Amino acid sequence: MLTVDFAQFPIEPGDRVLDLGCGFGRHAFEAYRRGAHVVAVDRSQEEVTSVTAMFRAMAAEGEAPGGLVARAVRADLLSLPFPDAAFDVVMASEVLEHIPDDDVAMAEIARVVRPGGRVAVTVPRWWPERVCWALSRDYHDVAGGHVRIYRGKELEERLADAGLQPRDSHHAHALHAPYWWLNCMFGRESVPSRLYHQVLVWDILKRPWVTRAAEQALNPLLGKSLVVYADKPIASVETASAAA
Repeated sequence: MLTVDFAQFPIEPGDRVLDLGCGFGRHAFEAYRRGAHVVAVDRSQEEVTSVTAMFRAMAAEGEAPGGLVARAVRADLLSLPFPDAAFDVVMASEVLEHIPDDDVAMAEIARVVRPGGRVAVTVPRWWPERVCWALSRDYHDVAGGHVRIYRGKELEERLADAGLQPRDSHHAHALHAPYWWLNCMFGRESVPSRLYHQVLVWDILKRPWVTRAAEQALNPLLGKSLVVYADKPIASVETASAAA
């Protein structure tokens, strides 16, 4: 289940891609399939180990072009172990809402992407997320949980302050918003939540046209995730070089 729309955010063969907060690797794997050199980063050693194993399996099965580098590393988004301008593309999906010092995280994203490079950031959308917070304190008030809710304009302004130039946005996963509301109201193991989860799994595996069409139509209103695409301007670097 991809949150970043690669039709709007194309990955070119040979791109150096950094996937921050990679989880179990959904965006990293898609970038690798599309011919990118990929570094996937997470704080969880379990997820880093899982992603590493999948990269190896994909290479063995020929699911990605040969000659690519794909690896997963354990690291902290607040202090990334990469040099400036190391990547053509940086993705940070559903991670910033977990980080108290998100201004530092955004600065690190801007630092490691090259001038002219591209960034995709996804976070929970304000109003569906606000419903979850209202229904259940346990939803967010846990170790490593969500510490803030972003409004779209605010996120774009914060990315701009970090030195990136937002250019487009959209919403995703409308069918998932009711699932989280059911979890917050009744618990994840409740009958309503389990039944709805079965529907989501069926949708993800089968991708029937009826649910795909419904989600596309509902995303502008009900989409659970906000996706913002941004570029790192070249002009600012050229100006700084000229001034020096």
